[in-house]
Amino acid sequence: MQSFMLRATTCVSALALVVAPAYAQQQHQHTMVNPDEITWKDAPPSLPKGAQMSLLYGDPAKDGMFVMRLKFPANYKIPAHTHPTDEVITVVSGEFSIGMGAAFDPAKTKAITTGGVIAMAPGTQHYAQVGKETVVQLSTRGPWSIAYVNPADDPRKSQ
Repeated sequence: MQSFMLRATTCVSALALVVAPAYAQQQHQHTMVNPDEITWKDAPPSLPKGAQMSLLYGDPAKDGMFVMRLKFPANYKIPAHTHPTDEVITVVSGEFSIGMGAAFDPAKTKAITTGGVIAMAPGTQHYAQVGKETVVQLSTRGPWSIAYVNPADDPRKSQ
């Protein structure tokens, strides 16, 4: 019996040594960021030109949670599109007007003001516009992608 317990303990210990580093590599480090520490760069080419982004946590290209801020210039529009995962958007500053459906219709948008939140299920068709510079925070899971309802609206096609 002692031999069995020794072998079992050895196997469990060996497994822990193999699994623990792999598990640790998948875990994100903590992040603490103040607004004055945010660095902006051009948004991904999947968004219309003019937007800026700042990745605050995680990696949108990998499986797992990430948080990104997006800054849109005045009069910016995003055509109707979907995402493959849940999406939670918080308006940090400005006003973000969002509509649901396959066709962009400014008359059917709802203005979400600073502090407001939008939550959408995977596959929800939606579009957005801003009248003045607006910053939103996107919290979702990667890998992140955007699929335009009308492929002709995809800014990647014009590059």
